[in-house]
Amino acid sequence: MTDATVSESGHRLKPLTPAMLRELSVRSDLRGAAQSLGHYGVIVLMGTLIWKISSTWGVLWALPLMAVQGYVVAFLFMAVHETAHKTAFRSRGLNLVVGYLSAFLIGLPYEYYCLFHWDHHRYTQDPDKDPELIVGVKPTSDTQLAIAYSGVLQVAGRLRLMLGHAITGEVTVPWIPENKRAVIVREARVYVALYALLLALSLWCASALLLWVWIVPLVIGQFFLRPYLYAEHTGCERTRSAFQNTRTTYTGAMVKWFAWNMPYHVEHHAYPSIPFHALPKLNEIVDDEIVHRGRGYIRTTRETWTWFRRQRQAG
Repeated sequence: MTDATVSESGHRLKPLTPAMLRELSVRSDLRGAAQSLGHYGVIVLMGTLIWKISSTWGVLWALPLMAVQGYVVAFLFMAVHETAHKTAFRSRGLNLVVGYLSAFLIGLPYEYYCLFHWDHHRYTQDPDKDPELIVGVKPTSDTQLAIAYSGVLQVAGRLRLMLGHAITGEVTVPWIPENKRAVIVREARVYVALYALLLALSLWCASALLLWVWIVPLVIGQFFLRPYLYAEHTGCERTRSAFQNTRTTYTGAMVKWFAWNMPYHVEHHAYPSIPFHALPKLNEIVDDEIVHRGRGYIRTTRETWTWFRRQRQAG
């Protein structure tokens, strides 16, 4: 993933000087640790509250907290994303530890995602090569579109793919090169074995703890995560320029924190070597060049929904 930001005509869009790029690209174990520990700290706190309330007054009383937990757990996707770039920490080892743990918790094999995401950056908005478009939603009705925005189909699809890799030992998706397919099969088998072990332990202990503090919240959280992800590129041009094929969404500080500053998505695609904590500063430099500017996720979701409907109506 390069830091070139060029349009199809070859025009370079407001490049950073080498000195600016070096300054912004400095990675920090401290910043990565603060972000990771803060994110996981909220998950542990919410999980504790859910278990206490459900044990005392019943599961229904804990449902509001499960929704909050769902948001926080689902957005561990951002930890997976940042560590896939190896920019969350200066230490490669810390990137891998947080990446593998976060990926396991959201049911997204880490090595598989790294390769998937590599091609997404190489071929952003290319309908024939961008994995996000290849496996993306193609609704033929408003009902299918609503289901797509729930995120349930996407989670089911990646779990089905992981099971297929584990059971058959075959990997056929085009974004996984031949020399990496054995790694992906081994990874899938490890994930499936660990999930099976956790299920067996829960049944052995007759405990629903993991169901209420992890599984159900993860499913609920997809209702928040999927509209956020659709905001990144939906309705943007299909060019090579990150300033044209990606959207930055301007939102509140809390959303940006749990999303590891990825609402600054144009900035990330234009300069993927710059870590999450430097993206606000990068935004101050390149803001004038951004073409697609979302104004909050509620408004942007309405815009992306409308775009999908127009595409369907146009055939």
